[in-house]
Amino acid sequence: MDVMKNEKIRKGDASLGVLYDSGKVRRRREWRGFKDTLYDFGQWLKLWGIMINVSLGRGFFKGLFRYRWMVNYLAVPHMIDKFTIGQRDEALRITHTAIGYVVKDVALTIKRCLRADSRSGNDVKFSDRCVLVDENAMTSFLMGFPDLIALQREVPTMFSANLINQDSAVHYIDVAQTFGIPGDVCPMPETEAGISIEDDFVVAGKCAVQVNTTCDGSMMGNGIIAKRLEKQYHIPTFQMAAPLRHRSEDVQTYAAEEIKAAIAFIEEHTGARWNWDAYFAAAKRVNNTTRNRLEWLDINSTPYPQFVGAVFSLYNDTNYMGNCGRSPEFPLIDEKIMKLVRRGYEKKSMLCREYRHRCLVWGVQPQYVIDMLYWMMECWGVVPLTDMLSMVIEREIAEEDTPENREQAYYDMAYLSENMIMRNHTHGGYEVLVDQLWEYCEKMNADMVMMWEHISCKALTAMHGQFEEQARARGIRLVWVSHDLCDPRIYSRQAIRDQFNRYMRTVMREEPVDPSLEVLPDDEAW
Repeated sequence: MDVMKNEKIRKGDASLGVLYDSGKVRRRREWRGFKDTLYDFGQWLKLWGIMINVSLGRGFFKGLFRYRWMVNYLAVPHMIDKFTIGQRDEALRITHTAIGYVVKDVALTIKRCLRADSRSGNDVKFSDRCVLVDENAMTSFLMGFPDLIALQREVPTMFSANLINQDSAVHYIDVAQTFGIPGDVCPMPETEAGISIEDDFVVAGKCAVQVNTTCDGSMMGNGIIAKRLEKQYHIPTFQMAAPLRHRSEDVQTYAAEEIKAAIAFIEEHTGARWNWDAYFAAAKRVNNTTRNRLEWLDINSTPYPQFVGAVFSLYNDTNYMGNCGRSPEFPLIDEKIMKLVRRGYEKKSMLCREYRHRCLVWGVQPQYVIDMLYWMMECWGVVPLTDMLSMVIEREIAEEDTPENREQAYYDMAYLSENMIMRNHTHGGYEVLVDQLWEYCEKMNADMVMMWEHISCKALTAMHGQFEEQARARGIRLVWVSHDLCDPRIYSRQAIRDQFNRYMRTVMREEPVDPSLEVLPDDEAW
């Protein structure tokens, strides 16, 4: 592949590795030139404003001293600095716009959790409007309940906490294993089970809905959590089972019936009633999101991609799963991002100094080193065009309120649940896990695949040989990078980067674009 170099003279730090210091988070902030540094600093202040707003919420200080996971959020600014490393112009603004709203959404979740929590805010009326939902659940079954709140209490306790602080899950993993859960299970559900065992979840909600999301480990964790919810806190829990072979037509009626049953369960326990006007308004917003994401991917398939990396995945995760069309704010954020993406494409803006390879990222990423994708660009000139978790909804759903579409809506909600992030490629058979990867490589004009090999994930590990064989037959460079999702004790941040470094040096016979980034002293940092 021809090397593309940025013709524009870059301002700011020439060697980004100099920002890091052993034992510290950063020596200093990154200098990006006056205009972009001023913008970056303004976004930093805005971020602290969001965090201060959370601290003013009902029950905050009680929650701060009650829950171990709360202290992780002091490190949010550092997480965002890692996502914006080396970025200028449109790329910097796209990242800040997207991740800024993700942070705002998580902050709102924390605020709601503490307000509803019987131990801190103890707002009973507010809690009665809340439905506890899995962090891995598509909240489509709540699209027609405008007065109810999907309370994803596992997001701030496990998912986003581990993005911020690499050690946030370690204590809970140890608690779960002390309780007797095997050490080779996926650490994500193991962490959530440990949080429940430790009694470190907020106690809130009128009822709960759990789904058979990603794997057996996830269902194991759900079982432990549901038992505590029902037996100790008297919160009734519905188990929604989406079909595993979700591409088969003969399972769709069953999937739609599961959605109907979940809605009936919520109506029974909350007293709320399904609102078709609210549902179809949400469906329009879901379709808007789908169209925008597909356009971003189309632009990423050109020589000048604009919206890439972990923030692309996190924004889609928040928008599709956590929100699922229920918030009128997301279309406005989409519109801002779209303007920046189109402007960057028209200007032929580049994301880093040099493009050497166009890469697809497949598999489940390690939470604690999710900024790896930006490191790949700056260190090796490998551009991560998109990832497996972002390749989700590919068709629009019915959005006009007609008698036929009301029945179709249950199938559409089932479709959204079946194709949720973390599920639509790990379930559904060989076609969606292996064959579609090569189709995406062709569509995105990718010459390289980085395969996240989550060592505790049985679904992907079993396919190792097939991926190797088919990549070789197609002439696609395939680099395997092992990790353990949210436990950095198995593979440290540098151990993960070293796997990529070795591949680029020994197989590709290349030298880094920025050698100062090859080894970073950040294993003890957040």
